[in-house]
Amino acid sequence: MRLLPLLSLLLCLNVPVTATAQTGDPLPRWSEGYLDIHHINTGRGDAAFLILPDGTTLLIDAGDHSIRDHLERFQLMLMDPKPDNSRQPAEWVARYIQRLLSDRSAAEIDYGLITHFHPDHMGGLYPGVKSSSRGSWKISGITEIAEHLPVGKLLDRGWPDYNWPQPLESDYIVNYRQFLEWQTAEGGTTVERFQPGRRDQITLLHQPEAYPEFEIRNIAANGEVWTGVAENTRLHVPPLDHLAEADTPPENMTSIAIRLSYGKFDYYTGGDLFGLPSPGAPQWHDMETPVARAVGPVDVHVLNHHGYHDAASNFFLKTLRPRIHIIHAEVASHPGQRVLSRLLSTRLYSGQRDIFATNVKEETMAVYDNTGGINTPYGHIVIRVNPGGESYHIYILDDSNEENRVKARFGPYQSR
Repeated sequence: MRLLPLLSLLLCLNVPVTATAQTGDPLPRWSEGYLDIHHINTGRGDAAFLILPDGTTLLIDAGDHSIRDHLERFQLMLMDPKPDNSRQPAEWVARYIQRLLSDRSAAEIDYGLITHFHPDHMGGLYPGVKSSSRGSWKISGITEIAEHLPVGKLLDRGWPDYNWPQPLESDYIVNYRQFLEWQTAEGGTTVERFQPGRRDQITLLHQPEAYPEFEIRNIAANGEVWTGVAENTRLHVPPLDHLAEADTPPENMTSIAIRLSYGKFDYYTGGDLFGLPSPGAPQWHDMETPVARAVGPVDVHVLNHHGYHDAASNFFLKTLRPRIHIIHAEVASHPGQRVLSRLLSTRLYSGQRDIFATNVKEETMAVYDNTGGINTPYGHIVIRVNPGGESYHIYILDDSNEENRVKARFGPYQSR
């Protein structure tokens, strides 16, 4: 059968042709019933954009750590900006999202989730950062996203007081709070504190009844972790007034973690949580152990802390047993060499696994002897889960331009 009649037949049968994208093709648009997870690579911060099965949208982080650009020693460590340095990172992210939503009458982000308060996840301040057209705050990261796209609900770990485990007073936090004051008063955004244990804080907004097998479970934040029973949680941090100053929970430890489930498909992401505390730090700084117990086995695992040396502990990997590992890399130490060894180890868990990275520095590859375990090419990493969650593909998109063309396609993978 020739191509044109075949396409006409598929359209008449209402069968999406999303699974037909080949190398060099633009990524076909999302269609209803599919779950798309886009790990967007700017080289300068984390950003993941999800289109849920009914069309509800979720942005997880919008980082910008360009503050380091003026420090020569960091220049050698940082990834190259993608697609280039002509725009701030979050503007590239906003443009990417706008392209995905260009067929909608109104492009907007239903949910924005900030996993923790570091510039590479929420946006920082640095010389030359732009000012908002709406108020006195600067725009970087999530504050810049909102210049281009309305955000319906924004969730973070600190709202409304931003004082745990101590008052958060960095310049970019003060800037962020100015932004929130305007957004809640005039911008139409609702802001909520993320609450571990819940499964009704991020929900399908358009046709929830059509997808009863879909759920986003809040796993952890601020050292509080879901127990796996009902909505019960446990705080894994001792009373702060009993702690030495050096033992105060570091910001990475406070990160938000979620598990997304769609039928048999499970996906985990957890900001910059870690499982190997710094030398001399208390063992309860290990958040990966309680989080792993709550999450259980998954199909796709976004590495905590970009795959830095303190993440992806033995217990964490043995418990999650992911088929797919995703590394959102920003500097030459992403991933750590021993982390990569653990990801590849069949002694921790048996079976096949694939590793994808947004970037890997040439210097990193020159030092490691096992980077052959990371699939190439690098770029935007897109997970496209088929309706019902039974199977999925991985697409790598060219990040050197804005055409969203497929550089490589992997799968289909069967969900477990």
